[in-house]
Amino acid sequence: MSAGEAGRREEIEIKLPVAELAPVRDRLSRTGARLHAPRHDESNDLYDDPERRLSASGRTVRLRRAAGRAVLTYKGVSRFDSGTRVREEREVDVSDAGEADAILAGLGLTKTFRYEKRREEWASEGCVVALDETPIGDFVEIEGDPGAIRRVVAALGLDASEAVPYSYPELYLRRRKEDPSLPADMVFVPRER
Repeated sequence: MSAGEAGRREEIEIKLPVAELAPVRDRLSRTGARLHAPRHDESNDLYDDPERRLSASGRTVRLRRAAGRAVLTYKGVSRFDSGTRVREEREVDVSDAGEADAILAGLGLTKTFRYEKRREEWASEGCVVALDETPIGDFVEIEGDPGAIRRVVAALGLDASEAVPYSYPELYLRRRKEDPSLPADMVFVPRER
């Protein structure tokens, strides 16, 4: 969903792990894609009730802070169609992230997980192409209509069969099962100087 858009819609996307983002960025530039949002840091907090009923049912409530904005999001249960992940998504800009956090707490929801990423967004073939650097690797997310997604995947020389059907929190949970020494949240660890 682009900046300024709000309300209910279906999110249709594919997420592909990549070894490096630079070659993808170069291909985007060569194919005439336009930089939509320059590289920026994002912090995403997920909320749930004490029984974790939202996550258990496949739903998500998220408060994202990025590029001076705060966006409250509800995501419904995912389904998979033609290799893409499809789910209801409702978003609204909030003027005060701290107050949004207090409202969620007042409703009995608490922060259950934080994940960070560095993202830049491009526009190509009517799709939003996000280049994401995360603590667990680099990913390309392409969101749009399924036919356009397939065209962009092909134009970028990516392989749709390598798509992962998981959200970043799900990917991190799987990674932590392999490596329990990872922190509880998917955050960038400051480098020692």
